Amino acid sequence: VQLQASGGGLVQAGGSLRLSCVASGSIIRYQWAWYRQAPGKQRELVADITNGGSTNYADYVKGRFTISRDNAKNTVYLQMNSLKPEDTAVYYCNRKWTQITWGQGTLVTVSS
Repeated sequence: VQLQASGGGLVQAGGSLRLSCVASGSIIRYQWAWYRQAPGKQRELVADITNGGSTNYADYVKGRFTISRDNAKNTVYLQMNSLKPEDTAVYYCNRKWTQITWGQGTLVTVSS
């Protein structure tokens, strides 16, 4: 299975972006997550969603980001609102537990 993330870009603080991650195979059986890696920092978990649709968020994005999934389209989404400069990072999606090969991610840059 290959992962293709898209939707990143340059946005001003307070703006919004919607990220998409398309998997080349079925996503239905798995819990999925969005991660991010800022320059010079380790990759960190942003949000995850179970195959039943339950969601969890890191404290620093709660109330601002929303993760969702469309099993029919093999796609996981991340709606990001009220973006802050500290959200600047490369964003990746992957399974939450049995991770597969990481894709290239999508760069999100938030200007102040």
